[in-house]
Amino acid sequence: MYILLSTTNASNFVTGVDKAFILILGISFAFLIGLTFTMLYFIYKYNNKKNPQATQIKGSTKLEIIWTVIPTILVLVMFYYGWAGWAPMRKAPDDSFNIQVTGRMWNFTFQYENGKKTDTLFVPMNKAVKLNLVSLDVIHSLYIPSFRVKEDVVPGRDKFVWFIPQREGIYELFCTEYCGMNHSYMYNWVKVMPETDFNKWYVDTTKRVDVAAVDSPTENGKRIMKNIGCFACHSVDGSKLVGPSFKGLYGHQATVISDGNEREFTVDDEYIKRSIFDPNADVVKGFSKGLMLSYTGQLSEDDVKQITEYLKTLK
Repeated sequence: MYILLSTTNASNFVTGVDKAFILILGISFAFLIGLTFTMLYFIYKYNNKKNPQATQIKGSTKLEIIWTVIPTILVLVMFYYGWAGWAPMRKAPDDSFNIQVTGRMWNFTFQYENGKKTDTLFVPMNKAVKLNLVSLDVIHSLYIPSFRVKEDVVPGRDKFVWFIPQREGIYELFCTEYCGMNHSYMYNWVKVMPETDFNKWYVDTTKRVDVAAVDSPTENGKRIMKNIGCFACHSVDGSKLVGPSFKGLYGHQATVISDGNEREFTVDDEYIKRSIFDPNADVVKGFSKGLMLSYTGQLSEDDVKQITEYLKTLK
């Protein structure tokens, strides 16, 4: 495995974004250096020893025009290059390969048109890819620095980002909008593959997951929980995070708050199912209500059964 953190041709947007960035940075440095040396020159020329008698300098229309017109032209030039790099990002090709990206505290999951879900983004090289962005809770922001693409993921709004991967490799993907205590957990990878290899993966991975679901419900349950971000809030070693630990949870006598009333019962299949689809119905005492959102529509009854099988192994 090789990881590319930055490259000149990782996507079709790199050239346009870098050109605008270098231009703006160059103009900024030119003004910084020019103004600094001008300031030092004035300090030297007009200090008290060299110029004991203050000199009254009258205004100059010519100078006023120069330092108004030149910065205006430079700003327009910077705007043009910035707009030229940004505008193509707002129109994805009609034949783009669509992937739905779901953001929630605190992970991204990627769902393909064949129903496959992953926590690593797999994309074909030299083919337009459109990421349709959905947030289930707060504002997130998907950022792939090597591709020079970034877009906020806003609840209730249709957002997207598209690109054409142009170099095989593995790249960083993460959230750049602070979204809560475990914001830093939203760190994923993008794997760019030759289109023929991607097509084989696209089919073979789906078959392999189906086999795993039949042969090992426990392992598949663990995979599902990892994909939907359960381990960002719940530990498996007994330590306390945002939510109670999964260690020894199944069959454990728990104290919960239900409708403001405290009660005790044994954690079983029904409680786990209710906690996934209606997490605020019975909140374990000592933990806050409202931090976990329902997975209704994201997980099937079979997914919940496999998650339960995995939880039973965490003695």
